[in-house]
Formats: sequence, C-alpha cells, structure tokens
Amino acid sequence: MNARIVIIEDNQANLELVKYLLECSGYEVSVARDGQQGVDLVPRVRPDLVVCDLQMPVLDGYQVLALLRQNPDVARIPIIAVTAFSMPNDRQKVMTAGFDGYISKPIEPEAFVSQIGAFLPAALRRNLPKSTD
Repeated sequence: MNARIVIIEDNQANLELVKYLLECSGYEVSVARDGQQGVDLVPRVRPDLVVCDLQMPVLDGYQVLALLRQNPDVARIPIIAVTAFSMPNDRQKVMTAGFDGYISKPIEPEAFVSQIGAFLPAALRRNLPKSTD
C-alpha cells in the first residue's frame, strides 16, 4: 500500500521538485497550488500526510493548518511545513502553531524523502531507489 501525500505549494519549481521526489519513491501525490485549494482537496483525498508551504496566495500555511485542524475528518493527518523561513525562531513558531514537522527550503533532494517518511507509519514509508554505481 502506497501512502497518499498532498502537497500544497504555490511555487511551480518547488512543487515539481517535491512531487517528482515523492512520486519516484512510490508515493501517491496530489497537489494544490494555493491554500484554499489545499483545504478543499485534503478532505476529498484523505491523505496520510500533508506537505504545506507557509507563504501562499488565498490562504497561507497557518490558515490552512487552522482550517484542517477544525475539520474532524482530517484533523489528525500530520501536516509538515516546508518553508523558506529558516531563522531559528521560525521553527519554533511553526511547531507552536501546531504543525507536526518543519523542513526548511531549499530542500535537500537526497534527504527529503526520508525526512517526509519519518512522519508516516513504518508500513507506509518508501525508500529511495538504490544506486547501481
């Protein structure tokens, strides 16, 4: 069984990279390009995990988090902030707000999939394909 992950990200390049990395590792990925699309998509998809940018049009990541936590059907889904905010107090602000995790941009492609996998139950985690060097 493959984990379902929703990515909520407005930056096209970041969205494509994260989607590519997760799909290549065997995850089922759905995308939303702004916060409102994400709030609408998550209850339909019922993902195992949400990866959410903080700075987005329509609704920012904090608003997305608040709205999803208010919906009892999806309130327990882990939500990971992936953001360019990377000052020391930014991580604390994100975690205090109620996000389940924090990954700073730019992401490190070599580590990203395992960082995301750490928030999934072991049975749903995927590994990067082994190098054939």
